[in-house]
Amino acid sequence: MADKNQQTYHPAAANGYSRNDAETGGVDPRELRRQKQKKWALYIIAFVIFQTGIIVLFTFTVMKFRTPKFRVRNFRSFDTFDVQPTTPSFNMRMNTQFGVRNTNFGPFKYGNTTVTFYYRGTEVGSTTLRKSKANFRATKKVNVPVDLVMPTTLASNADLISDLNSGILPLTSQAKMNGKVEIMFIFKKKRTANMNCTMEINISLKASRISSASDTRMCLDKI
Repeated sequence: MADKNQQTYHPAAANGYSRNDAETGGVDPRELRRQKQKKWALYIIAFVIFQTGIIVLFTFTVMKFRTPKFRVRNFRSFDTFDVQPTTPSFNMRMNTQFGVRNTNFGPFKYGNTTVTFYYRGTEVGSTTLRKSKANFRATKKVNVPVDLVMPTTLASNADLISDLNSGILPLTSQAKMNGKVEIMFIFKKKRTANMNCTMEINISLKASRISSASDTRMCLDKI
């Protein structure tokens, strides 16, 4: 009886297949492990590439430090307007609106800034903007009066006489606004916003009514 049990026929073994082979469909388990490892390796590589792309995009957008723009937006009105083309002379106080445009993903904190106005290279007035900040992705608007007074050195200037008689007074404004851009409350970098604007005051229109932004030419670098 024992001999009969020992000689029992096992068809699966005779065909060269084990139980594990039947469960894996006849594929070597080691080959299956290698395939799984390759698949996971591809997943990991794809994930690393995706994360790298996100980091690069984040670095060149959110983490990029841009220099804010500081400009004259317009002249809102004139409190004083005394222009004498024949003398010639001028004395004006204009209510000016300045703009600090911040395109960073963080606030731009700036210090006290002096803006100087010139007539053909000669200083005719200045004003100061107190320290403040422009919020992220926003434009800070500041209204400040500016006194424009003709210096005595221009009393015999032929260009001034011609400009006042034509009804157009050309001006330029220059300033350097120093500050820091702060991103994610951790990263900070110094930035300087330079102003170099050209504008014109329409004297002829002022002679009949209060001038507004429509009577002046705004800074060439508009905000």
